[in-house]
Amino acid sequence: MTAQGPGLQDILASSTATAMPSPEVTSSTQTRQYFQAIDNLIKVFDFRPGDEVLFLTDPLLDRRVVDALTGIANSRGVHPREFMAPTTQVMSCPPEVKGLIEKATFVISSWFCSVNDPFFQKLRREAGQRWVKITYFRNLDLLHTPQARFPVELVGEIIRATARIYPKDHDFDMTFSCPRGSDLTIKFTPDMVKNLHANNRWQGQDMAISPGCYVHFLPTHGPNIYDRNCFKYAKGVHGQMQGVIFPQWAVGFKKPFEESIAIEYKDDMVTKVHGKSLDAEILRDMLVGVDAHLHELGCGFNPKYPRFKAYPAGSNAPGALHFGTDSNRPSEYMQRQVPAWEEPHTHQDCVVFDMSVKVGDRMLIDNGFLTALRDPQVVEAASRYGDPKEILESFVE
Repeated sequence: MTAQGPGLQDILASSTATAMPSPEVTSSTQTRQYFQAIDNLIKVFDFRPGDEVLFLTDPLLDRRVVDALTGIANSRGVHPREFMAPTTQVMSCPPEVKGLIEKATFVISSWFCSVNDPFFQKLRREAGQRWVKITYFRNLDLLHTPQARFPVELVGEIIRATARIYPKDHDFDMTFSCPRGSDLTIKFTPDMVKNLHANNRWQGQDMAISPGCYVHFLPTHGPNIYDRNCFKYAKGVHGQMQGVIFPQWAVGFKKPFEESIAIEYKDDMVTKVHGKSLDAEILRDMLVGVDAHLHELGCGFNPKYPRFKAYPAGSNAPGALHFGTDSNRPSEYMQRQVPAWEEPHTHQDCVVFDMSVKVGDRMLIDNGFLTALRDPQVVEAASRYGDPKEILESFVE
């Protein structure tokens, strides 16, 4: 008789059995990838001789981030200043720093209020200040991640392709659906689209090169597919919105929701939270009866951002959505659970990974997949960097 060799199950049980390549990356590959990220960094932080650079920071920011950027600035004859607040959860510009900010031409900020504070908006609009928000660059080691080395120009191409999907010449409904039963409608007008897409990020400009710009580094967060910029942040103006969404997770919760929790919206406001679980009760306390309104409806545009990473504000993978709400009082649960959160405890990001979104009769997101990733111009642009399928659709879980 011939001796039987090991069976397939015996082979699979072996610690060395695999049908996939080794996850190990050689040091030479790591070096190449690191300098890809460095190149993105230098492109985004476009320091120029004569710039007055100001850091608005907090005590928990990795000091190496400030030192690295200061070194790049110093090499161009620029000598930054820094103002440190006790926390990132700054809701409006502190009076004591206004003079220092007014003098700056380039601001690098970790503060929550960076995008919405009227004083900051005025300085960008009237003085042409260039701003970079560094919520996603709080640790220098992030330069070793796939999202850091993803070409910043290609992020811009994906954003422009997304903008092209919106109807521009007639009213339409932005509609949301998911396998759990989400059914939400936001009424859009051409003026809302024009206002939303007026900023530099919706034009695909993710480097701090143009007067009045506001960008994120790492280039992951937004621009938002809907927010109050649709109305130029006018007080008392709200969107026409009605329906319900079923989030799968939220910042501050250790695990995705086991129950199908529903959040009901009416004209930007959260009106009800449906569910019987403890998670639902926590969200209800956080969002109902506290004037919780939709601050932003965020989508990512960097295909290498980890899809299931909801902290600190996301997910920011293409096609994953976060419904960011602001209320009129801080959540005690969030104060206990994430006391040093980069966002204020009046904020909450509820995340959906499998939403389908249509703008009129056009599909913007299909079951969590951003359709712009297959736009011909995006595919052509990606082909300059390698295989478009790998670059655009090989996601980081």
